[in-house]
Amino acid sequence: MRPEAIIFDCDGVLVDTERDAHRVGFNRAFAQFGIDAEWDVEQYGRLLQVAGGKERMTAYFDQAGWPEAQVDEHGGRAELIAALHKAKTAIVSAMVRDLPLRPGVLRIVDEAVAAGVRLGVCTTSNPKFIDAVLDLMGAERKARFEFVHAGDVVSRKKPDPEIYELATRSLGLDPADCVVIEDSRNGLLAAHGAGYPVLVTTSTYTVDEDFAQAARVVPELGDAPDAGITLADLAALTRRAVT
Repeated sequence: MRPEAIIFDCDGVLVDTERDAHRVGFNRAFAQFGIDAEWDVEQYGRLLQVAGGKERMTAYFDQAGWPEAQVDEHGGRAELIAALHKAKTAIVSAMVRDLPLRPGVLRIVDEAVAAGVRLGVCTTSNPKFIDAVLDLMGAERKARFEFVHAGDVVSRKKPDPEIYELATRSLGLDPADCVVIEDSRNGLLAAHGAGYPVLVTTSTYTVDEDFAQAARVVPELGDAPDAGITLADLAALTRRAVT
């Protein structure tokens, strides 16, 4: 038995990027723009409750105060946020090549490809960033992903289910026959809300979150000799296995 499709989140699932990549990228972009702001590890963990980098910066400046000189220089708040996000994406995309994929990701992708399981990605990350992450898998594996729904492709970001509803239209499959792999409560709620069984692989910032709606929660997918999650395990979460 196998799932019909596997949909991966990116940050925290494919690569544990939030603490040592995205957070660092935001801080370097702030410095580049002359903005007196630096997010430490604990503060960034709280900010992650806001999905999406542009939304996260907006929420932060709404609370901490906007850098008015930079706002004026760029012609408005939205324009400053867009410029900061573009700079941050370039910074982090250059960092990705030095980051490891999480344990078990390549193994599960290879098992899925061999079994004819369809693959996709749903993430709030910028498309250029997820493209760089998928490059870590090699061209052959990257080409097996049928779709990458990323960034602003939807109007409402996780925990809203819109991005996974888009995935359902892309696949043309019943969500109950597929599996989503997420690492955060926001991601879990989005996928669950669209009708998908969800495997959660906890990451640095999400280990203590509430995953009550998850079909299963594990620390990682794992590689041999500790390959904790197999394709058969994912299939066991689907409708056909539980009905």
